[in-house]
Amino acid sequence: MMFQMGAVWIVSIILIQGCCMVFCAEHDYGKILHLSLLFYEAQRSGKLPPDNRIPWRGDSALLDTGLKGEDLTGGYYDAGDSVKFGFTMASATTLLAWGCISYKDAYVDAGEWNRVLEALRWATDYFIKCHISPNELYGQVGEFSTNSEHWGRPEDINSTRPAYKIDIEHPGSDLAGETAAALAATALVFKSEDKDYSELLLSHAEQLYDFANKHRGLYNDAIKGATEFYESTDYGDELTWAAAWLFKVSSKRYYLDEAEHYYMQFRLKERPNEFFYNKKVAGVQVLLAQLTKRQDYVEAGKAFCNFTVLNQQKTPKGLVYIDKIGTLCHAANVAFLCLQLADEGVNADLYQRFAKQQIDYMLGSSGRSYVVGYGEKYPTRPHHAASSCHMMPEPCTWTEFGLDRPNPQILYGALVSGPDENDFYQDKREDYVYNEVTLDYNAGFQSAVAGLRHLQLKGISLLR
Repeated sequence: MMFQMGAVWIVSIILIQGCCMVFCAEHDYGKILHLSLLFYEAQRSGKLPPDNRIPWRGDSALLDTGLKGEDLTGGYYDAGDSVKFGFTMASATTLLAWGCISYKDAYVDAGEWNRVLEALRWATDYFIKCHISPNELYGQVGEFSTNSEHWGRPEDINSTRPAYKIDIEHPGSDLAGETAAALAATALVFKSEDKDYSELLLSHAEQLYDFANKHRGLYNDAIKGATEFYESTDYGDELTWAAAWLFKVSSKRYYLDEAEHYYMQFRLKERPNEFFYNKKVAGVQVLLAQLTKRQDYVEAGKAFCNFTVLNQQKTPKGLVYIDKIGTLCHAANVAFLCLQLADEGVNADLYQRFAKQQIDYMLGSSGRSYVVGYGEKYPTRPHHAASSCHMMPEPCTWTEFGLDRPNPQILYGALVSGPDENDFYQDKREDYVYNEVTLDYNAGFQSAVAGLRHLQLKGISLLR
């Protein structure tokens, strides 16, 4: 059995290296960081800054308010629609912040450090607005059922929209926990950039963690409309995730004790198959390995990455295939996570080559790019209402949705959902299964790209 396992390991390494010899090339990862940040800017809601770089976007949803008139403007639209989902916005923010903590040199080298700080702050400023009291947090603004009746620009929204929150009577430990993690991770990014802002973020993160911990429940029991799109099936991983991030930024032993307690209580040591907004277990394992250097956490993270690299289903061209919805997001997330484990010296060469193979597949080694605006053959019809419209004041309706032509506005940097298990993909606006774009899809991808650029800057070649 040991010989067979060793043989599988060696063959898998050869296969990965062989794929790299055929497909891998040095992509301009700095340019990808620039483009991905443009995508986040295209998703901005609220009053845009004077240096807005997206000419076809303007101020929008300026009437977003809470149940008692609280200002809920700002934040990001989730996807190609105009709804703001707090759960996935927070999850994306945490992953972006983690990439900034680990790979600041990549952003600085690309000239994008200040821009990524702005991207993080656009989200966290909004979370602070949504956190109206220690035990109250708005988690959604807008309704997809209403939004789906309208295909057009967010700038055309001219009325107040429904807002939904969690509180003591209607708790959401997953939403509060993930938002706490996002605020804590971003507080660490800003610790050396803006101390006062970092402390403000940490204060909100601690309050939200206490709320999540003391008042247990799933957020989609309180915010029913979120279930269809971003269901949460557990909250133990978010509680552990939040506690670990709070320890990382504050060094308060209490939070690490809590994280390790929940790790056992919620049975998070088992190997997961994925890492995304609803399943944080693999991220918890790797983060605790980084924080404690304990061998059991290292082995848990290693088991996940070994399974992903060596045994997870892959397409004929080598893309990790976990789920058809967000195929590329899943692959990018595990690539980023295994880069994090490689940073700890665990199977570094194998995991780094794997990450490069996955990201480069998305950038063109598969025969086409899946990033809008990058490469010679990229998606031109992403499932995204605003970019399908001509410039104002021309009207935009469902007619634009059905037109067989590229979107008039280029949604630079957006990573589409991607191909199926056979590498088949079609660039059709109406087919969101292949062409959806979301905040969540770009987060792990952007951080993995930053990780690959970091390796280049260190002089580590993955082409040999």
